[in-house]
Amino acid sequence: MITPKIVRTVADLRQQVRAWKATGEMVGVVPTMGALHDGHLSLARAAKRECERVITTIFVNPKQFNNPEDLLKYPRTEEADAALLATAGVDLIFAPPPEEVYPEGYSTTITVAGVSEPLEGAMRPGHFEGVATVVTKLFGMTMADRAYFGQKDWQQLQVVQKMVRDLNIPVHVVGCETIREADGLAMSSRNARLNAEMRPKAGALYAAMTSAAEAIRNGADPTQTLNLAASQLIAAGFERVEYIELRDAATLLPVSHSGAERRMLAAAWLDDVRLIDNIPV
Repeated sequence: MITPKIVRTVADLRQQVRAWKATGEMVGVVPTMGALHDGHLSLARAAKRECERVITTIFVNPKQFNNPEDLLKYPRTEEADAALLATAGVDLIFAPPPEEVYPEGYSTTITVAGVSEPLEGAMRPGHFEGVATVVTKLFGMTMADRAYFGQKDWQQLQVVQKMVRDLNIPVHVVGCETIREADGLAMSSRNARLNAEMRPKAGALYAAMTSAAEAIRNGADPTQTLNLAASQLIAAGFERVEYIELRDAATLLPVSHSGAERRMLAAAWLDDVRLIDNIPV
């Protein structure tokens, strides 16, 4: 098992990718902000199954944080991350400093209208502009053929897919299944901030969502069912439910016809930790 090579500059990254592509090798990329867990590793393994070469990017993107304190608190564990990525067969880690991604005078932002606006977009103004901008840059920097994202961040996945279609970016975006803990909690780097008292409560989010989804599939009124699910979360110890909504899976708009693919999405707070999740309905 060989620890992946770490590169810091776009020039070094492109030199390596061009060498791979010169021999006809397909390149996959897994964009991350580090603090890796089994969910990230599942993406890297999926990339390795489909591509000869795999890059994982580790960059804590300042442009997608609304709260400066949240940016400062975000865990940075590059050495441990590199050891984990070695187990997944990743070939290269691109871990640039902020000034490599956003050099002095940088002034360009990518906005994906529509799908970015409800739910997370409403709760975190500017977040998806930061995501779309950095992902566009990472696609250009890595010159990857395929890119792997988790379905846990469902709205983000829809934003990236729409952006790639609209801008004719030559990368195939692959959405991979959410990886969960034994109690159903979706794996996330933020879960590390759940203390011993909070962690046992966190599984209630997935439990309430799956129960509500089953009820809706069986004909229950969606509005009443989702209101009940929110009440169940408060009873389970959550401080606040920002939203629990049934939406069109592709557009994130309210479901307008019975044939639409549906997704239930939720965001709720346990103390100072914000948890998000989504499931098909």
